[in-house]
Amino acid sequence: MHKNLTVILMPGLLALLLAGAFFTGGCARRPPASADQTASLGSPVVVLYAGSLVNLMEHDLGPAFQQASGYSFRGVAGGALALANQIKGKLRRADVFISASPKVNDTLVGDANGNWVQWYVTYAEAPLVIGYNPKSQFAKDLATKPWYEVLAEPGFRLGRTDPVLDPKGALTIQLLDQASQYYHRPGLMTQLLGPPDNPAQVFPEEELVGRLQAGQLDAGFFYSNEATEQHMPYITLPDAIVMKARYTVTILRDAPDQPGALAFVQFLLGPQGQAILRQHGLTVLKPTLTGNAAVVPDALRPLISP
Repeated sequence: MHKNLTVILMPGLLALLLAGAFFTGGCARRPPASADQTASLGSPVVVLYAGSLVNLMEHDLGPAFQQASGYSFRGVAGGALALANQIKGKLRRADVFISASPKVNDTLVGDANGNWVQWYVTYAEAPLVIGYNPKSQFAKDLATKPWYEVLAEPGFRLGRTDPVLDPKGALTIQLLDQASQYYHRPGLMTQLLGPPDNPAQVFPEEELVGRLQAGQLDAGFFYSNEATEQHMPYITLPDAIVMKARYTVTILRDAPDQPGALAFVQFLLGPQGQAILRQHGLTVLKPTLTGNAAVVPDALRPLISP
């Protein structure tokens, strides 16, 4: 019988037996399978993740997880707040949720929010930077002049994400607000960004890199890992104003594939997963728990700090 169907019929007993039977060497495993066979092992582990991790998840971490565990992987990228809204509205059902901001998890905590998140682990971070197209007519200026002057030049095409749907967009607003004070330039945020939802600048997070590479934008606000992955030249910002993504992971309430979700989080927080994170330019943090420690799976406890 198909595993997921069995768990639905006998959730308590079968989930416990499956978890005990498949844990070996710290990572949950199904019976050994080749990489070509993983897609045929039933429903995949569904991971909703922040769009800034597309390259990492789809090209490296997802495939490596499949190879190591025998589970198949399906990732869905998007703005973290947008994904959280879809979870809350029951528009998407998934096993694992990865956000670029701990605050997003709070929108899914508690009975009023569906209690979808009971705990989460913060495991990596990346600063916000200004990445630019090296073929842009403004590239030389960006490399030699103050960035806030260049972004204000006539014809400059700037890209960012929606502050209502994506933490990166919200951090961009905060950064420009701080920058106006730091550089003693009142009105800098409005001058460079226009209204918060400016349609000439705001794009889905998973599209922003592609638009820059296609020459549709001169520069945009990205996390440093995105710039590193794409070999994109970028401007680092002063410590006094820089904003950072802080990546979190959790297993959602009523995840359809609890053993698979657990296996994925173990892999992400384990040595191989952390090595992949570093390769993609992320700063790996000591995994730290927030939330109800009593409901965290026992298999994860050795990997995280309270």
